[in-house]
Amino acid sequence: MTDNLQLGFQKLWPDTARPVIGMLHAPPLPGAPRHRGDMDAIRYRVLSDAEAWVDGGADGLMLENFGDAPFFPDRVPAIAVAHLTALASEIRRRFDLPLGVNVLRNDGRAALAIAHAVGAQFIRVNVLCGARVTDQGIVQGVAQDLLRDRAALNCNIHILADVDVKHSAPLAARPFAEEVSDLINRAGADAIIISGASTGKAADFEHLKQARAAAKGSPVLVGSGVTSDTIAQYAPHADGFIVGTSAKQGGVVTNPVQMERVRALVHAANY
Repeated sequence: MTDNLQLGFQKLWPDTARPVIGMLHAPPLPGAPRHRGDMDAIRYRVLSDAEAWVDGGADGLMLENFGDAPFFPDRVPAIAVAHLTALASEIRRRFDLPLGVNVLRNDGRAALAIAHAVGAQFIRVNVLCGARVTDQGIVQGVAQDLLRDRAALNCNIHILADVDVKHSAPLAARPFAEEVSDLINRAGADAIIISGASTGKAADFEHLKQARAAAKGSPVLVGSGVTSDTIAQYAPHADGFIVGTSAKQGGVVTNPVQMERVRALVHAANY
């Protein structure tokens, strides 16, 4: 199934060589320490950001429970899954773009369930295989359960997996190319994501080039830190971009998405 899904992921954007996927950073949801009790405001913020991405020309969207810090290392509470599902459903109803789901810190199974329920096309998983030291402690891979869930659901939801994921460190150093190979060939990733050290930080060019070589045709996306000034530099080595911070007003991750910034990003990615 993985080979077909890798090809299918690229076919989600038949007219775009390098899709720009816009992050929808949900404010703190019910149950999170910083939640302020106003679901209407959360819904308005997420949908307004989605509209700015769509009007600015983005090729896809990805919903994430960004505001729920401090994050659970693996399974999140049912209340978070329920509200993310409601938000994702509303996004799918209003906007006709491919949608992804990421449930922080590493609840790939919840992300898959949400995607399946609402008809989203892909998910992001921070630690698909292996283990990483994070601010949540040691986060371990979920491939063994996640791929069995996907097989049981008999669905074609694509798994985008981070390698050397941001906000983490390895338990033991391994050659970068080996990690990429394991993600694809042993853990079943359909695409690989390269990001910087933390949210909004630029990805390492050398890592991107190594990942592209080791992926042997599987899609490789840049997952953090690109701006309208730098995206063209990454383009020859990337199959797509996942963008959040640089599209926000003032380049501040907690601010709303600004349509003019999205337009600049999309224009730069295609020239």
